[in-house]
Amino acid sequence: MLEFWGRKNAYNVQKVSWMLAELGIDFRHHDVGSRPGDLDEPEFVRLNPHRRVPVIVDGDRVVWESNTILRYLANRYDPDGLLPSDPWRRSLVERWMDWELTRLQVDFIDLFWGYYRQPADERDETAIEDARARCGAAMRQLERQLEAGDYLAGARFSVADIACGVCLYRYFNLGLPVETPDRLLDWYQRLGARDAYRDTVMLPFDDLRGRTSF
Repeated sequence: MLEFWGRKNAYNVQKVSWMLAELGIDFRHHDVGSRPGDLDEPEFVRLNPHRRVPVIVDGDRVVWESNTILRYLANRYDPDGLLPSDPWRRSLVERWMDWELTRLQVDFIDLFWGYYRQPADERDETAIEDARARCGAAMRQLERQLEAGDYLAGARFSVADIACGVCLYRYFNLGLPVETPDRLLDWYQRLGARDAYRDTVMLPFDDLRGRTSF
């Protein structure tokens, strides 16, 4: 059985949880990242020397880095499904996965950590406003892309939607006014109609408020 290491309410872990649920893959979960020091345990460091979650073990194969895990699971368990095999169609998916890592995740994590994870009396309001503006610009970019179809790579739900859509539940529930373009909200509602999204992403995250450690 596939084994999965990670804290259930961690951003990148939720990508993999969502993907596993979409594909209906059985797995054994190891709650790692919830307690101080557990990422430094020798058993975990042997799996991922970078001491980060998520990690999966599939037989004798160890895979880490969230978007790489998404690609691996798609190729192994859902060939030509959520990640197309045709090079051109695949590029339509993967460019948004890469953009999520280099742009969307960076901007959102800056906002989430700056506002939600910092105690109120330690917040840097200038940095928060900067991150909120950058997040707003990223969301408008998603809005423009969704003019072409219901999902990021066109008419079909794909791994691109998992990579980029995982942040939306928290983005809309941070307690801050945020931009809500129409197509983005429609996309969010389509994602929220999926059992896998509700079960793995739309989870309480109150325990992270004011928590400055992992």
